[in-house]
Amino acid sequence: MCKNEGIIRSAILAVSIVVLGLSIKAGIDNYAEKDRTVTVKGLAEKEVAADKVTWPIPTKELGNDLPELYSRINATTSKVTAFLKQNGVKDSEISVNAPVVIDLNADQYRTNTNGYRYNVTSVITVTSNNVKLVRGIMARQGELLKQGVAIVDGGYQNTVQYEYVAFQQMKPKMMQEAIKNARLTAEQFAENSNSSIGKIHTAGQGQFSIEDRDQNTPYIKKVRVVTTVTYTLED
Repeated sequence: MCKNEGIIRSAILAVSIVVLGLSIKAGIDNYAEKDRTVTVKGLAEKEVAADKVTWPIPTKELGNDLPELYSRINATTSKVTAFLKQNGVKDSEISVNAPVVIDLNADQYRTNTNGYRYNVTSVITVTSNNVKLVRGIMARQGELLKQGVAIVDGGYQNTVQYEYVAFQQMKPKMMQEAIKNARLTAEQFAENSNSSIGKIHTAGQGQFSIEDRDQNTPYIKKVRVVTTVTYTLED
């Protein structure tokens, strides 16, 4: 091996070591810079009035003569429907389900002691976007008692439901507010750590929820969104 060849190899080795050292340093710097982030959550809440109501109105008749029971349940249905229309509910907002007949003597697990064989139930359902109007009618449904119509308890299967269907229209604005609140939190964190907030590193789409404000006012909804945002930190 000549002297010049040895020098060249030594030079190449030295350069390789320098390049390797610079690469390692750059990797360490990049890793350190990558770790300089802060992840915060942003919350936005708003209370809104429900814009859709579904009101099931169950009525019931007991007896032993089916044809007579059908006549009575149909008469009751007509009275309820007329009452709804007189108070401003539209035909398109009213639906009448077929009567459901239960033969009380056919249930082998229950002893029929009330003296009637048949239980006929009919459910009229009001579905409307005029929540205020329907709630007003609910408050006056006792007027049906004067016509001999008793609204029975529908149980968990026939509960009044309130919804907020215009939710999609407010999503962008609420997301903007949630991200703004997230940034305020991040800025406070950065100030406490003698840093400043940089660009958004990652961000989630946000989780939306719509719940009753409380059990006594199901027609008032609480819309809530929580978003998670990661910001870079700068010195």
